[in-house]
Amino acid sequence: MKLIIKNGHVIDPSRGVDEVADLLVENGLISDQLKAGSTADADVFDASGLVVSPGFIDLHVHLREPGEEYKETIASGAKAAAAGGFTSICAMPNTHPVNDNASVTRYIIEKARDAGSARVYPVGAITRESKGAELAEMAEMKAAGAVAVSDDGRPVTNSQVMRHAMEYARDHNLVVVDHCECLDLSARGVMNEGRISTLLGLKGISSTAEESHVARDIMLAELTGARVHIAHISTRGSVALVRAAKAQNIPVTCEVTPHHLALTDAAVVGFDTNTKMNPPLRSDEDRAALIEAARDGTIDAIATDHAPHHSDEKMLEYDRAPFGVTGLETALGVVLTKLHYEHGIPLTRLIGLLTCGPARAFSLPGGTLAPGTPADITIFDPSREWIVDPQRFQSRSRNTPFTAWKLRGTVSATFVGGRKVFP
Repeated sequence: MKLIIKNGHVIDPSRGVDEVADLLVENGLISDQLKAGSTADADVFDASGLVVSPGFIDLHVHLREPGEEYKETIASGAKAAAAGGFTSICAMPNTHPVNDNASVTRYIIEKARDAGSARVYPVGAITRESKGAELAEMAEMKAAGAVAVSDDGRPVTNSQVMRHAMEYARDHNLVVVDHCECLDLSARGVMNEGRISTLLGLKGISSTAEESHVARDIMLAELTGARVHIAHISTRGSVALVRAAKAQNIPVTCEVTPHHLALTDAAVVGFDTNTKMNPPLRSDEDRAALIEAARDGTIDAIATDHAPHHSDEKMLEYDRAPFGVTGLETALGVVLTKLHYEHGIPLTRLIGLLTCGPARAFSLPGGTLAPGTPADITIFDPSREWIVDPQRFQSRSRNTPFTAWKLRGTVSATFVGGRKVFP
């Protein structure tokens, strides 16, 4: 099987490539060059006016299967990922049952293989049932295919447990991913603590609730030598802590979501529960710090924290509705619109945050168009405008804060192993 992608603007930050070129795919792999006669019997994709990049990688996705298939399945989530340009996604373990053992890890991998869309990499739990007490069987989950460990959504509050988890993960070359939240400080809050939460009469979550755990995890990473990844960073204080840790060569990486880059707590006015997520939307100052951190390299990856919920669950009072928003199918448009067009961050930097940055953070294959690597490729139109219509999502859920937004940037085609999986 041969595929030639012609006339595209090839951007591959992993190799410093930024040029109009043709790309040859043979037998599911990127070929080294277009050779004489190599075009014979090849399918041709004309990418004139389009960007050709490594396939996007999302480190933080909730697929809900097993246990809550009415919200999302592995198949529907992988299909939504492909529609958003993501060729690889990491599935968080807060399913029912929790992915805290090899049998659940294998189930996720097998279901993803049957779906035949985006690649799905399971993230195993840090502790059994994500209850924060007894360590899960990390070695068995890694052998079954887990690429990292996390109790995402349930922060590991016991620092001694987290220390032991980091030591165990280090010995098995696994990244520890933490949802940083001091539950004593967040105290059942539902939005950012500040002027707007006071005006709306909603209980707030302070920045310190996040930052105190970020500081703890950085210190434990320095102590243990474990690789630690801070999930969905949201405050300027957290940015400063990670920046300082990197300056000291502490093995810490972090991610930011499109919604934290695009929105502030002002979006909560009106009580739309599709603006309710954890960590919450923060202040203008926090958002500005996140954008600058995306620009200067402090942040390693843009991750969606895709968290689908049924519409009935979101149609509750703000206090009672669940945290979380979908993100796979709006990520590219939000990132290009808000960061590239409004803030002038170069395409090369943004593509790096969606490709080689996340690949390095979790030591995943992909994130490159280097010869001999799997042909995971995203082709997109960086300027085409579109209106967000959740009814057209491939995801089973519609809980997005971006309904009716006009965005720029659409996915034209997604290839996994040289096979087109979207459209």
